[in-house]
Amino acid sequence: MLYFSRWQSIAIWLVVLVGIAYAVPNLLPQSTRDALPDWAPKQPLTLGLDLRGGSHILLQVDRDSLLTDRLETVRDDVRTLLRDERIGYTGLSASGTSVQVRIRDAGDIDAAKEALAGMIEPISTGVFGAGVITELEFSEPEPGLFRYTLTDEGISYRVVSAVSQSIEVVSRRVNELGTTEPIIQRQGDDRILVQVPGLDDPQRLKDILGQTAKLTFRFVDQTMSAEDALQGRPPAGTEILYSPDDPPVPYLIETRVIVSGENLVDAQATFDSRTNEPVVSFRFDNQGATRFGQATQQNVGRLFAIVLDEEVISAPQIREPILGGTGQISGNFTVQSANDLAVLLRAGALPADLTIVEERTVGPSLGADSIAAGEIAGIVASIGVVVFMVLAYGTLGIIANIALVANVALILGVLSGLGATLTLPGIAGIVLTIGMAVDSNVIIFERVREERANGRSLVQSLDAGFRNAMSTIIDANVTTLIAAVIMFYLGSGPIRGFAVTLAIGIVTTVFTAFLLTRWLIAQWLRRTKPTELPRGVIKFVPDNTKIRFMRLRNVAFTVSSAIAILSAALFFTVQMNMGIDFRGGSLIEVQAKQEAAEIGDVRSRLEGLNLGEVQVQEFGSPKDLLIRIGAQDGGDSAEQSALLLVQNELEADYEFRRVEVVGPTISAELAQAGTIAVIAALFAMLVYIWLRFEWQFAVGAIVATLHDVVLVIGFYVVTGLEFNLSSIAAVLTVVGYSINDTVVVYDRIRENLRKFKKMPLPELIDLTVNQTLSRTTLTAATTLVALTALWLLGGEVIASFTLAMIVGVVIGTYSSIFIAGPLLILFKLRPETFQASVEHKPEAPSGATGA
Repeated sequence: MLYFSRWQSIAIWLVVLVGIAYAVPNLLPQSTRDALPDWAPKQPLTLGLDLRGGSHILLQVDRDSLLTDRLETVRDDVRTLLRDERIGYTGLSASGTSVQVRIRDAGDIDAAKEALAGMIEPISTGVFGAGVITELEFSEPEPGLFRYTLTDEGISYRVVSAVSQSIEVVSRRVNELGTTEPIIQRQGDDRILVQVPGLDDPQRLKDILGQTAKLTFRFVDQTMSAEDALQGRPPAGTEILYSPDDPPVPYLIETRVIVSGENLVDAQATFDSRTNEPVVSFRFDNQGATRFGQATQQNVGRLFAIVLDEEVISAPQIREPILGGTGQISGNFTVQSANDLAVLLRAGALPADLTIVEERTVGPSLGADSIAAGEIAGIVASIGVVVFMVLAYGTLGIIANIALVANVALILGVLSGLGATLTLPGIAGIVLTIGMAVDSNVIIFERVREERANGRSLVQSLDAGFRNAMSTIIDANVTTLIAAVIMFYLGSGPIRGFAVTLAIGIVTTVFTAFLLTRWLIAQWLRRTKPTELPRGVIKFVPDNTKIRFMRLRNVAFTVSSAIAILSAALFFTVQMNMGIDFRGGSLIEVQAKQEAAEIGDVRSRLEGLNLGEVQVQEFGSPKDLLIRIGAQDGGDSAEQSALLLVQNELEADYEFRRVEVVGPTISAELAQAGTIAVIAALFAMLVYIWLRFEWQFAVGAIVATLHDVVLVIGFYVVTGLEFNLSSIAAVLTVVGYSINDTVVVYDRIRENLRKFKKMPLPELIDLTVNQTLSRTTLTAATTLVALTALWLLGGEVIASFTLAMIVGVVIGTYSSIFIAGPLLILFKLRPETFQASVEHKPEAPSGATGA
């Protein structure tokens, strides 16, 4: 185990050096990175929106508006086709998902069917006609009454098509804003994810994305005034539309469209040469120019309405024919609003309305603060772990720290090489990995100490320590990896960022523990030729402990059962402080522009807006406030309206540093996904442990882990900490850590069962827990050092996240001793089912520290 060929040594260090090469660009300024040769790694980590600021917006296609538009199109097609064939009809209407029409003359029924036959022909959905669907179904409830109904597959096809077209339009709009590295992609069947880093004005982005930008040019009906039309009934072929002014001005507009936005080829924000006011200049294509020219030539003196999304933004009088295919749109624009309208017109209209169902915006100042807090927490955690290892193991601790530095460099290198995005929970994942990465080295070193205490030579002890620890480390890390993979596939946003760093950290930890650390120890043996294991400065756990843990199992069971039952009862009876991720609403972090924030003033101002439940609390410093607005009646759009009211009320006195808005649709899905994630993680671990161990071990590990999850949930209920998406990540991490700890103990129990087949099970478990006590204590201590640094210095945003993990580590350590072992006694695990893999020693062994 301690011999390495030249090629093995080269391969190990090649991996480490490649990892360092990809990690180094993160420490270099942009100018230095630009000067590097093309073949050299120069891509730094991509920082998430929570670290550099920006907006995350999830848009959903409005199925109802899409369905309405499609039915109107079908109705217009029926009208046009029947008129072209001069077939009389009546009762043409649309309702639900159907359009129906009655043919007046029974003799025209066959001709009408032939005229409308093309509407029910299958349409191709593939590039080469690979997919074919029937969008409309025809039925004739009674002779002469035709009904055309949209099919489910037809509606789904239109939604998917609308999403594809919307992605193109949204991409053009966002790119027109001049942002860098935007992410625009489909999410699910009817949603579009938009992430724009470094955006200073998220409201402008929402305004740009929220408009359909359906532009039409229509005549104003001047046969009667709009006021008279409002009092009576508008003439046929007209409708009442309003201007965006305050108060709005009504117009009587003809429904007939002369030219639409589809005929525009360009639009630019310019200034009117006469008034010097901002306007939007536009240019039509040939078809649009011809229609526009004919309409203006034949209607000099009439009012010509420019309608955008059913609002009359301008209604100028045609003073002379406009034959060049160009024109101007004026309407009390500012420079920015004129530019935004030009952006919308150039990008084109959306095929359907898009609703914002989720928004997460972080201001650049908060992003900078998060980076600083994460860096400080990481440095303090690293120093704490390094000092801890040196105090515990001396020279071996120094070797472990060298491997730890290489481990962190590999994590950063892999993240940089993959182009992964580092988020604040991702930093938490790295800091947690720093704490847990020591676990593998602790397991190895404690096994080495045990082998040495049993009389083996130093070289034999080191060799046996690595060999015996291998299966334990692999089993423990695979179970944690299962939790990370499930977090990635079932989670979203911060959970996925945390899962990525945790998973990469597990892989690099196994590599550095079994290869790099072993290589360093082999070199240390060869060069210094030591005669004894190095001793640490402090002995955290005495040698040869003989604590009778199993004597306390009944007490532990009783206390744990009582606390677990109480936690479950509180969960079902006391309202948990659910975050907006699970109940919907808005969360807003603001910072006072003056010396200090005034909670009472902010609360009274917001309560006057009639937004329902409003909570205001200090958050971090006296200048910072955290505002929670309860879910609004009226769906996803109402959430955005509430946010806009808050911004208008407070923006003069406060800087908006973070905004999260979750609509009712998303909150229900996130709650379901979080529950499924925890259940799936437990089930996957159950299967793995069942395959690797006996069923008693699998069930015992799951019961012990469920105990830990219930107690962590109880901690959230009792303390009133907010339970959100990050809390799910914390619970899953506790699941991984608890299983990790339990598997280490179970692996040694299984080994001892093979050695001491006649030893009573309670005594054997006591022996095992004492043997693993040093490892359990040291691993918990190093993990807690890292997490405590993150809790105290990582910033308020993830304080509750790390506090829950601290409590989870303590509970997990307790359960691996007092719950996991006694459960095997309860399940009547039989030692004789194990075949002895080594010679049975007749004398009872003395307790020994180790793993």
